[in-house]
Parts: sequence; C-alpha cells; structure tokens
Amino acid sequence: MRFDPFATDLDLETARAVLAEALSGADDGELFLERRRGESLMFDDGRLKNSTYDSGEGFGLRVVSGEGVGYAHSDELSIAALKRAANAAAAIKSGAPAEYSEAPRATNRKLYGDESPLEGPAFAAKVTLLREVDAYLREKDPRVVQATASLSGELQEVEILRADGHRIQDTRPLARINVSVIVEEGDRRESGSSGGGGRVPYDSLIDESNWKHLADEAHRKALVSLEAQDAPGGAMQVALGPAWCGVMLHEAVGHGLEGDFNRKQSSAFAGLMGEMVASKGVTVVDDGTIADRRGSISIDDEGEQSNCTTLIEDGRLVGYMQDRQNARLMGVSSTGNGRRQSYAHVPMPRMTNTYMLGGDAAPEDVVAAVKDGIYAVDFGGGQVDITNGKFVFSCTEAYRVKNGKILHPIKGATLIGDGPTAMKKVRMVANDMALDNGIGMCGKQGQWVPVGVGQPTMLMDDIVVGGLGD
Repeated sequence: MRFDPFATDLDLETARAVLAEALSGADDGELFLERRRGESLMFDDGRLKNSTYDSGEGFGLRVVSGEGVGYAHSDELSIAALKRAANAAAAIKSGAPAEYSEAPRATNRKLYGDESPLEGPAFAAKVTLLREVDAYLREKDPRVVQATASLSGELQEVEILRADGHRIQDTRPLARINVSVIVEEGDRRESGSSGGGGRVPYDSLIDESNWKHLADEAHRKALVSLEAQDAPGGAMQVALGPAWCGVMLHEAVGHGLEGDFNRKQSSAFAGLMGEMVASKGVTVVDDGTIADRRGSISIDDEGEQSNCTTLIEDGRLVGYMQDRQNARLMGVSSTGNGRRQSYAHVPMPRMTNTYMLGGDAAPEDVVAAVKDGIYAVDFGGGQVDITNGKFVFSCTEAYRVKNGKILHPIKGATLIGDGPTAMKKVRMVANDMALDNGIGMCGKQGQWVPVGVGQPTMLMDDIVVGGLGD
C-alpha cells in the first residue's frame, strides 16, 4: 500500500493549519513525512551470517528564520505530535517581518520506478544466490580462503507539505550487491572487493552475468594485490582511472562547492566565484537527473526538482550546490541539492552524482604520458579538510609507471595534496568518462546519503605520493 499519511493518520486540513501557523512570519520551512523499509543479508564464511529487516516512519517539521533553523521530529504520526513539534520548531522565529519563500515548482518527472526491491525474490532465493556467489569463488581458485557476499535493498517514500498547502511525493527504491574475497599464497594474504547498485529492483543486480562479473572483479583485485610491491614516495605524476576514482573529486572538490560552506566562508573555494580554480579543460558537474543512478533524486528533500548544475567550467568556478536556505541567504536560486538522511534530520546542501566531463585524449595516451609516477585505478578510504581542501587518499589498486610503461602493481600508496591546487595540476583529460557502479555513500555532519561519482582517465603533475618503496 502506498504511503499516504493523510489518508491513514493525519487530517490534511488540520495539518495544513498547524504548519501554516508555525511558519507564519518565517522565511521558509516544510513538513517532511517519510516511511522507509529496508533489508540486508550477508553471507560470510560459508553461511548466512547476518539478516536484518527494518521499517520506520515519522515526520520532521522545519521552521527557517534568517540563518536560524527550528526543527522537531517524531516517529508518531498524529496531530497531537505535530502540534508539539510545531510549537518547538516555531520558537526559532525572531518576530521580525519575513517574506515567505516561493514554493517549489510542481513536477511529474520520475527518474526511477516505484517497484520496491523488497517485493523481489523470496528470502530463500536471495540466500541461495549469496551461497552461489560463495561457492563460485571457492571453486574458482583454491587460494580463496574467505568469500563474503551481501545484498541490501530499501524503499523510501516521502511526502512534503508546504505552508501554502502544496503536496509533493516521491518513492525512491535503492538496491546494492557487494562481493569481497580474501586470497592466500604462501605467507601472504590479500583482499579484493567489487559491487554495484542503483535506484532499481534486484532483478538486474542478481542476474547471473552481473554477480559473476562482480565476483571475478573482486578476485582479480585480490590477485593483483598478491603481486604488489611497495609504493614509491615523493612528488610525481599520477594518472587516475575512470569511474570510481571520481571519489577523490567528490571529497577534495565537491564538498568545498556546497553552498553552506561557501556562505560561511569556511570552504577553500569561498570567494572564488568566476576565478580559475582548475586547469583549462576541467569541467565538473553535479547531476541528480540521471535515470536509475544511486545519487539521483526526482525531487530533493525540500521539494525542489533536481538539476544538472555546472560547478567548474573549463577550469573556472561558475556555481555552487544550494539548498533553499543557503540559496536565499546568498541571493541565488536553489539547485535542488537540499538533502537529508531521514525525517529526523534537517536538509542541507549535498551532492547527488558529481563527476568531471571527458576531454579529447585517448586513455592509453594519458598513461603513456607518465614519465615517472603511478597509475591509480581504485581508491579506498580518504580524509579531507573542507577549510583548506587538504586530502589524503589510499589507493587500493595502483601501478608503477615509468616512461609510459606499466611496470607492476604497488601497495601502500596514498595521494596527498589539496583540492584547489591539485585541480590546477591536471594536464590531460581522456574521453572515457564513466560513472561508478553505484556503491557510494556520502557523510556530512553525521548524515549519510547515497551518491554517485565519476570521471575520465586523467593525468596530474607533481602530486605527492606517500609510499615505502623507491
């Protein structure tokens, strides 16, 4: 049954009146209602090790006054709870005259289907699938000592009620499959992992050709690590592969281009609008409008349509990602990037699918241009300081390159630098832009939302590589 709190729990006209009173004299705000159902299964060490199912619903009421935000939420969908929340959130109002922000435009655009992953294969079929993945990897190679396969899916249903009575709904499926493997040879153990997902039902993810591809890729990465030598250290040329390597762009540059950090002048990119912040040929966009992608949203969590927003164009800073509050305070329009983890969280400017557009170089020419450096094709963890853009990223798959030739895989490589400086060191951009497989999650101020990243193969000069080798 479709989530319709005004048909089952709340009287619509009463809710409208309560919200209108709470937002009277405020600059903005809304009532955000949500129901979320999700499951997760993990097959590890030859058995089903974890299986969870959760379901929850609730509302969050936000009152915006100037730079202040009053927010109250509850998992009780009742008029009594709504009135208590309204009284608490409305306390933020200063009493000064305010002009209420114009409501978002209505839209019928839908970037993904309404089918829930939870209504897909039966539980037993999912367990059987994960067992098949485990068996496939163990039979594939006697060096496999451990295999882990997981499957997760959820359906988020939201309704947003504005003070003018405007109602906006969205139904958001999300599914993901992951495979990891540990191989052992002699006294050395290494691991590899792969995964994929999107705003889709399980069907395409659990297709045999797909999960075998993911299992093969996880196995390949583990074998590459078995051969890896210690990474070199020092400043050198770094070629980055396409797709998931865009996570460095997401962290080192993307967060610094979110509106709140720039309004508060706490971003390394603050005050640089219109200036060159990257090499010519570098264009970066945030695009929430790509069908079925993990980071895509038909509407954001304030009811605004998602957009494709150009952030950096041919090296020049031309835009920030905005929610409604920060856009209003900065005198610009929302870009449809107001996102929240759940009804218990306030919205803030967040990325959707952030990526660099392709250039005109051939990927093989980019690698061939590396005289002395590394070629990184996969990343693990990383850290970024938004105020100065400084980053540290760990490479999980990388190769030593000299005179344009790939010599051998390396381990222990970390990339060190800062986003604004690194973007000005981009020398070549290939024509193979690709998005990641649909596994990204982004954290900000304790909130987590699904995102996508991407980029083409590219070459950067004079990047500091931390390593233990030559």
